[in-house]
Amino acid sequence: MIDLGLTKIAVIGVVALVVIGPEKLPKVARMAGTLYGRAQRYLHDVKSEVSREMELEELKNLRKQAEEAASTFKDEMDNSIGKDIAEVEAAFRNDDPSAAPALDLYTPSTDDMARKAKDFRRKRVVRSSAVPLWYKQQAGVRSHVISGAARMKRHRPGSRKTASFF
Repeated sequence: MIDLGLTKIAVIGVVALVVIGPEKLPKVARMAGTLYGRAQRYLHDVKSEVSREMELEELKNLRKQAEEAASTFKDEMDNSIGKDIAEVEAAFRNDDPSAAPALDLYTPSTDDMARKAKDFRRKRVVRSSAVPLWYKQQAGVRSHVISGAARMKRHRPGSRKTASFF
């Protein structure tokens, strides 16, 4: 904004002190500060409003471009779908087996479905693991599923079996 150095501010302060007087100087300075703050807020509001308008204009242009692209895409799709429908209708009207599209519909038999269901229920054993077995044993990772009662029995005092994780 205005380039005021230290010497210029000092000169302005001395002139204001002489003209206004020492009694009224704090009041005038306070009023000048509030006016300066209001001016800054007003400039900030104007700048934000201008930037908001510019963004709104950019969004309107972007929306217009997107609508144009969508309409051209829709027109192209309508044309291509219309051509495809016309070709299929012509093929069915001719009743020519070579012109009709070949539909390869595979329906699985009941034996195939039963085999697939059986395979689905079968548990697949994963032999290889990313974590070594010695690490799992050291960390206490459970390798077998046991019931809660069996786990409690393991830790009861007087039980024959000692606490083992495997």
